Amino acid sequence: MSDPEITPELVEAHGLKPEEYAHILRLLNREPTFTELGIFSAMWNEHCSYKSSKAWLRTLPTEGRQVICGPGENAGVVDIGDGQAVVFKMESHNHPSYIEPYQGAATGVGGILRDVFTMGARPIAALNALSFGRPDHPRTRALLHGVVAGIGGYGNAFGVPTVGGELRFHPAYDGNCLVNAFAAGLAEADKIFYSAASGVGRPVVYLGAKTGRDGVGGATMASAEFDEGIEEKRPTVQVGDPFTEKRLMEACLELMATGAVVSIQDMGAAGLTCSAVEMGDKGGLGVRLDLDRVPCREAGMTAYEMMLSESQERMLMVLDPAKEAQARAVFEKWDLDFAIVGETIPEDRFLIVHNGETMADLPLRALSGEAPEYDRPWIPAEAPVPLDPVPETDPIEGLRALIGSPNHASRRWVWEQYDHMVMADTVQGPGHGAALVRVHGTEKALAFTADVTPRYVEADPVEGGKQAVAEAYRNIVATGARPLAATDNLNFGNPEKERIMGQLVGAIQGIGAACRALDMPIVSGNVSLYNETDGQPIQPTPTIGAVGLVETLEEAITGRAREGHVAVLLGEGAGHLGRSALLWEMYDRADGAAPPVDLEAERRAGEFILENRTMIRACTDLSDGGLALAAFELAAGGGVGVTLDEADTGALFGEDQGRYLIACNFDQAEALMIAAGRAGVPIRTVGRFTGDTVRFGAAEAPLADLVALWDGALAARLG
Repeated sequence: MSDPEITPELVEAHGLKPEEYAHILRLLNREPTFTELGIFSAMWNEHCSYKSSKAWLRTLPTEGRQVICGPGENAGVVDIGDGQAVVFKMESHNHPSYIEPYQGAATGVGGILRDVFTMGARPIAALNALSFGRPDHPRTRALLHGVVAGIGGYGNAFGVPTVGGELRFHPAYDGNCLVNAFAAGLAEADKIFYSAASGVGRPVVYLGAKTGRDGVGGATMASAEFDEGIEEKRPTVQVGDPFTEKRLMEACLELMATGAVVSIQDMGAAGLTCSAVEMGDKGGLGVRLDLDRVPCREAGMTAYEMMLSESQERMLMVLDPAKEAQARAVFEKWDLDFAIVGETIPEDRFLIVHNGETMADLPLRALSGEAPEYDRPWIPAEAPVPLDPVPETDPIEGLRALIGSPNHASRRWVWEQYDHMVMADTVQGPGHGAALVRVHGTEKALAFTADVTPRYVEADPVEGGKQAVAEAYRNIVATGARPLAATDNLNFGNPEKERIMGQLVGAIQGIGAACRALDMPIVSGNVSLYNETDGQPIQPTPTIGAVGLVETLEEAITGRAREGHVAVLLGEGAGHLGRSALLWEMYDRADGAAPPVDLEAERRAGEFILENRTMIRACTDLSDGGLALAAFELAAGGGVGVTLDEADTGALFGEDQGRYLIACNFDQAEALMIAAGRAGVPIRTVGRFTGDTVRFGAAEAPLADLVALWDGALAARLG
């Protein structure tokens, strides 16, 4: 089959701008072949090159005493002491999940797990952050069911506990759901594996499953808006096999222990192309590939298809040639393909040969180093609409509006489909602000969370970016863990629109400020842009995944509110109702400013919790729904009623930041008051946990009735 003629229409179909194609012509001093056009399209799209965001990503803090490896590798690596490290990352699979919900979500999980075990770590936990359109939108129910089933189907079969996450619904996601997947693993700190190739003439080895036509062009598709042609994109979605991935992980970890691996890279976005180019570029070497040796599961595959396929469960490795036989034996034992498909070369070339013909001969470093980098124009967000007066709200009716909405109801229907106890190290699973997973064989535990409040980011990207980090920090602290580091998943619309680019810039500025103030460097991440359908963007959604460490499980805060516990509020509040959950769920309003974030106060409050955690029986941060929802969730978790002295709408439902609700005994509450006075941290008692009723001021309702509403609301709305 002859290659098609390279026309302006074909260039546009590959996601390349005319000026980008002109740059390719200058680099090559000739027209590219069809395969070369596909390679440039894959490497220069937004998903792989970060061409709209990398100038701003460089401003984020990425270093710290605890950081072993920051951004640039498959995942970030952070020291947790005793010669151990936690390896983690979050990544999006938004477009594939909207087109094909089950496989899109499943392969998102598979991809992020490979990012972790490629570094030499055994995965120990997974999270997800999901955003869908209106519950009554025609597609939402099918999307939610498919995505949740895909996450559970892959994670459960692979054997990693899915220990938490977040879920939201908003009209802005009607045409573009978000599926952000997080994974973390454990490794020996001095045995981390990197992707930079080294040594001329070393074999380049293909590992894992066979290559098919699924996912061809997936990275390019993920860098474009949706339109009425969305169904035509279905073949660009990959198909996953968690049982093959499990075998691939075991084979890779076994092979790594032999010393045979020089460098290794998973085949994710852009498949064989991106993995080979990244390995060569980071090592300052060229790569020659012979596609006749690539294991294929479909007949007659072209060089273009093989180079751009995103078939799952595949790795690329540079091997110590002296250990080829040993390496081959490992993969044959696990019934996986092992094929030497090329070699490293000294020249700056990416040379692709198929059927004895040269299909591509490109300057390798230009594929990454010469990728476009844009300083896109941007405008700051407009001042938010001033907050109109909020009517005094019956406290129990306000609480019912929140817990009866899909956004704030129990997520039990979702997480019951995930195995969160596999591996037997989950100390605290889904249903809490952060999960806790024991470091196997030790008394240490790692805390994991994922957080963002898009309505805040939409109102004020800088404050919203700060708040996403601050809430992740608080959720980690509320378990008794010290926050270590973060990963980000920046989901936005079309960056070529100045307003959208302004949201991205502002959010990164806020994230950077908060990460510096809270000593939570960004060690990995992902940017997902062009999340729009027919010109309608999603809400700006910069999800923050965070990891913390509990040195010994005795220090963890995993208790529950019990009869007679005092309700203690740490931190100050002025009743901020702008952009609040109450405003949206009860009054269908989105006016007012986002709550300001005082990063110094956040740090003081967090340090106070950690220094006094032995006196705290249960703890949660205050976020959506303010004091009212936090008190209800602690009461529901402990199976005990709660009485709060407050009845004022702002005091109950305000979403002022930097606050925690604590449950403890009376004598512990007194000791906390004294300690807070010395530390200069605002603290007061606001009520007690007792009986079987939720009472705010004079308004009350049976706890059992409210819990039944909360537990069933999500399933009732979405079947």
